[in-house]
Amino acid sequence: MPKPLRILIGCDTFGPNVNGAAKFAERLAAGLVERGHDVRVMAPAAGRKSGTWVETHEGQPMTMYRIKSWRWYPHDWLRYMIPWRVRHNSARVLDHFKPDVVHFQSHLIVGGGLTKEAELRGIRIIGTNHFMPENMMQFTLLPGPTQRSVIRLVWKAAARTFGRAEAVTTPTRRAANFLEEYTHLTDVHAISCGINAHHYTPNFDTDGENRIVFVGRITGEKKLDVLLKAFRKLPPELNAKLEFVGGGDLLQQMKQQVAHLGLNDKVTFTGYVSDDELKAALTRAKVFAMPSIAELQSIATMEAMATALPIVGANAMALPHLIHDGENGYLFEPNDVDDLRDKLVKVLTADKEELLRMKNNSLKFIRGHDITRTLDTFEALYRGQVVVDPDPELTDD
Repeated sequence: MPKPLRILIGCDTFGPNVNGAAKFAERLAAGLVERGHDVRVMAPAAGRKSGTWVETHEGQPMTMYRIKSWRWYPHDWLRYMIPWRVRHNSARVLDHFKPDVVHFQSHLIVGGGLTKEAELRGIRIIGTNHFMPENMMQFTLLPGPTQRSVIRLVWKAAARTFGRAEAVTTPTRRAANFLEEYTHLTDVHAISCGINAHHYTPNFDTDGENRIVFVGRITGEKKLDVLLKAFRKLPPELNAKLEFVGGGDLLQQMKQQVAHLGLNDKVTFTGYVSDDELKAALTRAKVFAMPSIAELQSIATMEAMATALPIVGANAMALPHLIHDGENGYLFEPNDVDDLRDKLVKVLTADKEELLRMKNNSLKFIRGHDITRTLDTFEALYRGQVVVDPDPELTDD
C-alpha cells in the first residue's frame, strides 16, 4: 500500500467562490483527503481576514492557507493577491509543510509564485489549466487593441509557469490542444474534472412542465442573450419556462431585460444557491441549456447529465465532449438563435420514449466522468508514474 502523500494545492479561486475551477479544486482536495492524504490549500482570503486555519469543503476538513487579498471591483466577486506576497507566503508554506507535490490550478498569480519557490526546493510540480485569458478581458476595462496585447502576454506567462511543471493537465482533449497551441507546450494531459454522479437525483419525469434551466455565472462569456432570444422565439403553445441558476456581473442587467420584454412570468433568476437548491432546480427541469462558447469542460453540464437531463449546448470548445448530438441532446451552431430554438423545440416536443432515451444516455455518458478515475489519475501523476489519460467515452456497461 503506497504511503499517503503531502499535497499542496494552489488556487487563485476556491470556495466560497462559485465557478468551475473553484469547484474542481474543492472536490479534488476533498477526494484526496478522504483517501487519507495530507492535503492543504493555498488560496486568496475570502474577505479581510487572512491566515491559516481548518475549513470544511465537500464534507472534508482541510488546512487552508488564506493569503491577504483585495476585491477586483470590475468583477462581481473576484479577489486578487499581490505577486510578491504570494511568493513570500509560498516560501513560508513550503518550508513549513514540506509537501511531496505542489498542484497549482492557475498560472495567473498563485501559480507563478508557488512554482518558482517549489522549483527552488526540488518539489514535484503538477499544473492544471482552467483559464482562458479572453474570458477575463471584459473585466479589465482595457480597450480592444490593448486587450489583444495583454492576452499575448498572459499566454507567454502561462508558458513560463506551466513549463516548470513535470506534468500539465486540463479537463478535455480539446482544451489540451488549445493550451498546446497557445503555449507551445507538449504532452498536455486531458483529465476530466470528474463528478460524484451518485450525489444527484435522476429525473425520469416525462410529463412535467417545459422548463429550461441554465446553471452558471450570469456573465458575457456564457452568451445568455442568445438563450433569451431563442426562448422568446419558442412556440407559445409550449408554455415554456426558463430558469437561470447562478449570479454574476450581468444579473441585474438580465433581470431588467427580462422585465422590459414582459417575460417576468416565464423567466426566473435564483441567484447563487446552495447545493441542495441547485440539485432541486436540475431535477424540476426538462432540458438543460448551455449557450457558452468558452467552456473548457462545464461542470454544470455534467451535473445536469447526472440528473438525467437532455442537454442542448453550443458546438464549441469542450461541450461536444459531453453532448453527443442526437443521443443525449443536441448541439447548435454557436450564437445561432434560430438553431438553438429549433433544438430546444426538438427536446420539448419529444415523445415519452424519445425523452427517456436521451435521459438514459446522459446517465450513461456521465459514468465516464466519475471522480474516482480523476483521483486515481492525479494520484499517479503526483507519484511520478506513467499515466494514460482516462477516456471518458469508455464506460462499463
